[in-house]
Amino acid sequence: MAAKTRFSASRIKIEPLSDSEDLTQFSCGNDKLDDFFHKEVVLCCKYKYLSAYAVKDVQTNQVICLFTLSNDIIALEEEDMEDMISLIEEEYRPIFQQQSSFPAVNIGHLAVRKELQSKGIGQFVITYIMGLLTTYRLTGVQFLTVDSLNNPRTNKFYLNNDFCNQSNKDINSETRRMYLPLIGYL
Repeated sequence: MAAKTRFSASRIKIEPLSDSEDLTQFSCGNDKLDDFFHKEVVLCCKYKYLSAYAVKDVQTNQVICLFTLSNDIIALEEEDMEDMISLIEEEYRPIFQQQSSFPAVNIGHLAVRKELQSKGIGQFVITYIMGLLTTYRLTGVQFLTVDSLNNPRTNKFYLNNDFCNQSNKDINSETRRMYLPLIGYL
């Protein structure tokens, strides 16, 4: 089997999505995500529900990926708290253990152009977001969250990128709530 060709990070630029960007030809192959980016994203940005970003090919200026970010909060189950505590520096543990919820940033939508999927673009975007959140410290944030489309391919993508299922209550739902602790990346 031939190795998959990866998309070079040097060919990628990320910028805020312009409300004049023509997304009519963009398709990730999922009708709900495509409809969101074709019909709703501009209004969601206008009314500050989220911020949207375009990932573009530097050479062609073509939109190859779209994603959104918004503020979020996460409440961990007791067993997840126990697993997490070993990642926390000793000096911060008492404060961490007193929290009932934790600040997070949510990747609300992440869509890679269908013909470019499985080339490392989604993974690049997650790494980029983590870098922004941990380097620039624009807001207090301890977790990255996502409501993954509940299908084996999408769930596997997030699990391979170190996300954990928040619970099994949504195992038969349309989406699975997942989180990635940023504590190990700070």
